[in-house]
Amino acid sequence: MKKAGIIRCAKAEAMCPGTTCFKVGREGKVFFSETGPVEIIGFVTCGGCSGKEILPRALKMIDKGAEVIALSSCIVGNKPGGKYYPCPFLPQIKEMLEREIGDKVTIVYGTH
Repeated sequence: MKKAGIIRCAKAEAMCPGTTCFKVGREGKVFFSETGPVEIIGFVTCGGCSGKEILPRALKMIDKGAEVIALSSCIVGNKPGGKYYPCPFLPQIKEMLEREIGDKVTIVYGTH
C-alpha cells in the first residue's frame, strides 16, 4: 500500500472534515483507482489563495514518506455526480507540481 498526502482547499476546511477523501483513499476508489488503496499520512490545506503553501507542504509530506500527492476535489473541481468549481490558480499549481515533484511522486488530481 502506497503512502499518500492530500492537499485540500483552505476555504473548504471550515465545512468539510475530509471524511470522503479518507474513505476513497483507504478503499482505492474514484480518483485513487490507479494507485489502489493508500495510507494517508498527511492531510493539509493549500495555505490559502493562491495556493502558496502547496509546494512546501507537498515536499514535507514527501520527506515523511508520501509516494502520492493528491489535490482534493475541492481544489481540482472534479467530483463524479456532483459539481465543484476548480481553484482559479489550478493551472499554475499543476504546472509547478509537475515541474517540481512530478519525477518524485505520483500526483493525483481529485479525490472523490
